[in-house]
Amino acid sequence: MKRQRGFTLIEVLVALLVFSLIATAAAEVGSQYIASYERIRDKTLAGWIADNRINELRLEEALPGIAENSDETDYGPFRWLVTTAVLGTEEPTMRRVEVTVARIREDGSEPVPVHTLSAFIGAN
Repeated sequence: MKRQRGFTLIEVLVALLVFSLIATAAAEVGSQYIASYERIRDKTLAGWIADNRINELRLEEALPGIAENSDETDYGPFRWLVTTAVLGTEEPTMRRVEVTVARIREDGSEPVPVHTLSAFIGAN
């Protein structure tokens, strides 16, 4: 009488369970990596946009007036809402500037604020 060799049904089920747990953990790590990459990409692009806006104001010959405005711009593969608030200070020859950059969603819902940068601009 020959003895049959191979895996029993229970051994196969245990192996499948172990494999499915490893695959689930790997998928979760991959998902977290993608979300982290997207968050860092958006923060970097938004930071560059805010820096550019403040430098544009610094290069103007006149001190900017106290106001708040919003503009849409394309930068990288996305559309952004850039809100610039120029605030007065105790010193009349100085302004506080706050630039908030939000990514405009493709589905038309509210833009998602990504980065805010504050700076002071003085008269030349």
